[in-house]
Amino acid sequence: MSRSLKKGPYVNERLLKRIKNLKTGDNTILKTWDRACTITPEMVGFTIGVHNGKTHVPVFIVENMVGHKLGEFALTRKFIRHGGKMAKNQQRSGGKK
Repeated sequence: MSRSLKKGPYVNERLLKRIKNLKTGDNTILKTWDRACTITPEMVGFTIGVHNGKTHVPVFIVENMVGHKLGEFALTRKFIRHGGKMAKNQQRSGGKK
């Protein structure tokens, strides 16, 4: 469910201020816990460390990400793989038969 048009998108003002203090092309990773923050055009070209519940995942912001939330690019669940005899056989043979 999106935020109302009257209120506008949620953007963390503190994060925006920290980004404006950096120079373009700076490789500094800005750590944030704010996964609900909307990505704005000012953030393009910077790397933001988004917290996934355990660590900060570095996310390089590109133009296509504008309008999305930071949390969409730092997954919180890690899929290992399904086990079983069939999975072992596929791993040994290197894929599908």
